[in-house]
Amino acid sequence: MYVNSEHIHIVWEDTKKHLERGLARSAGEYNVEQLKVFLVQGNQHLLVGVDENKVIQGAVTIEFINMPNDRIAYATTFGGKMVANKAVWDQFIDWCKSNGATKFRAATFESGARLYRKAFGTENRYIMVEKKL
Repeated sequence: MYVNSEHIHIVWEDTKKHLERGLARSAGEYNVEQLKVFLVQGNQHLLVGVDENKVIQGAVTIEFINMPNDRIAYATTFGGKMVANKAVWDQFIDWCKSNGATKFRAATFESGARLYRKAFGTENRYIMVEKKL
């Protein structure tokens, strides 16, 4: 379920813990409160997975990257349950396509890459390396 930027504050406390878990495994480029600013500004987008009782069980944030030949839906963080099953994946991909995306991309560890490959048929495109300067 997509959360409009003007409603981020309504779901933030129930979403924050899932996003923090995802950011804990990131490269430390920003923290969860800085991510909230990106979401409220509309620079990134929030989608949540809810159970049958409308309780948020997981979340993913997306940043669109426009390239000359593609519009990439880039997952900047994700965490919690209900973000890695076929039904939710299909809904997510439909949302990405409805926003003009022609590709999905995420940076992940090898274990996450295996999950994406097995569950959703993704392929590795890049291995990113980094050195702090």
